Amino acid sequence: MADILPFRKPSLKERHKGNTLCRHGHHKWLVDKARQFDVKQGRLVTCYRCSRCGKERVSAD
Repeated sequence: MADILPFRKPSLKERHKGNTLCRHGHHKWLVDKARQFDVKQGRLVTCYRCSRCGKERVSAD
């Protein structure tokens, strides 16, 4: 059975969903489980990634 593809143009709301919050600095930070802890200059750091836009942040604990 074939997959049915949508042929309609996505609306502006669908295209920019979640991007406006991140553009104004309201990210949704989650701990990056793939590289949760990284040793940098002898300190333990935690890597965070925004679930909406994918931007990364590093916090030294």
